[in-house]
Amino acid sequence: MHVGLNLVFLVPGATGGTEVYARELIPELVAAAPEHRFTAFVSREAAASPGPWHELDRCIVVPVSAGNRVAWVRGEQQLLPPLARRAGVQLLHSLANTAPAWGRFRRVVTIHDLIPQVVPEARRSLRSFGMRRLVPLAARRSDRIIVDAASTREDLQRLLGVAPERVDVVPLGVGAPPSAKPMPEAELRRQLKAGNRPIVLSVSAKLVHKNLIRLIGAVASMAPDQRPLLVLPGYPTPHEQWLRERAGVLGAQDDVRFLGWVSSSELEALYASAAGFVFPSLAEGFGLPVLEAMARGVAVACSGRGALAEVAGDAALLFDPESEAEIADAIRRLIGDPLETARLVAAGHEQVRRFSWRATADGTLAAYRRALEARP
Repeated sequence: MHVGLNLVFLVPGATGGTEVYARELIPELVAAAPEHRFTAFVSREAAASPGPWHELDRCIVVPVSAGNRVAWVRGEQQLLPPLARRAGVQLLHSLANTAPAWGRFRRVVTIHDLIPQVVPEARRSLRSFGMRRLVPLAARRSDRIIVDAASTREDLQRLLGVAPERVDVVPLGVGAPPSAKPMPEAELRRQLKAGNRPIVLSVSAKLVHKNLIRLIGAVASMAPDQRPLLVLPGYPTPHEQWLRERAGVLGAQDDVRFLGWVSSSELEALYASAAGFVFPSLAEGFGLPVLEAMARGVAVACSGRGALAEVAGDAALLFDPESEAEIADAIRRLIGDPLETARLVAAGHEQVRRFSWRATADGTLAAYRRALEARP
C-alpha cells in the first residue's frame, strides 16, 4: 500500500496537539508496517523544519505557507490532490480535521474534535468559521474517519449525521519519557518569583475553549493567603490579553504567570515542581496534556466533559468546567490533601499504561484497510 500523509496544515512549533500527533504517529506507522510506502505532503514551514516526515520514502512540498489560512486551504483543496495523484498514492490520510474534497485515491481523515460546533464561545474567530465548513466537508467526502475518543464519534453522529460505522475510535498514545533534564527548582522559583508557594500548572494554548478564564477566576475566589501560584505556559494568542485583564480586574495579577513557550528544561521543571495539574477545558478531542502530566507523576484535576472523562478515568479529580467553585475546590484538594494527591499520582501511572502510540498506529492501519475495502 502506498499511503500519503497530508501535513499541509503543519507549522512546527505553532500547531499544538496535531503536531504532537504527527510527530509521534509517523515513526510508529513506519515501524508497524514496513511493507507499506509512505509519502508526506508538507507545507513550506514543515519542509524547513526537522521532523519524522523527512525520514519517509518521499517528502513532497506543497508550495504554500500554512501560517496563512487562505493559502493553507488552497494548498489542501487545490494543490494537494494532483500532487498525490502524480506520486501514485492509493490512500491519503489527512491528520488534522480537514481533508481534500476530491482525488483519485481513498481518503481517511482524523477528526480530533468538533469544538467550533460544540463550544459557542469558540465560534467567533475566522479560523473557527472556516473549520465549521471544512470539517463537515471532510467528514462527507472521506471513506473512513478516525477519532481519538468515543465522545467525538457521538458528536459526529449528533451534529453532522455521520453514520457511526464509518468512524474508527483510535485513542492517542503518550510520548516517551522526557529527555530534557529539568532545571533546578530553586532557579525555576526565582524566575517565577514563586517563593515557597505551591505551584498549580496548566499547559494549554491561550484559546477560548480552554476555559482558562474560569481557572483564573477559581484562583481569585480563594482567600489571598491560600492561593497557589497559577502557571500558564502555552503558545500566546490574542485571547491572552483578555486573560491578563481579567486577572487584573479580579485582583489576581500577582497569582498568575503567563509564560508563553518555554524550553524543555523549563517545562520539565514546572512538572517536577507542581503541586498539581489543572485542565479546565470546555471540550477536547482527547486531552494529551492530562496524560502527559500523569506520566510525570503529577496529580491531575480536569473537566469531566466528553473525551477528558474517557482519558482521565478515575485517575483525576473531575469537575464541572463552568463552575469556578468546583475548580477551586479541586485545587484545594490538590494542594492540601497529601493522601488524595498520592492516590491520584499512583492512579495516573496506571492510567497512562493503557495508552501507546504503537496501539494508535495499529488502529490507524486498520482504518486504512477498511477504507481500501470500502465500495468505490
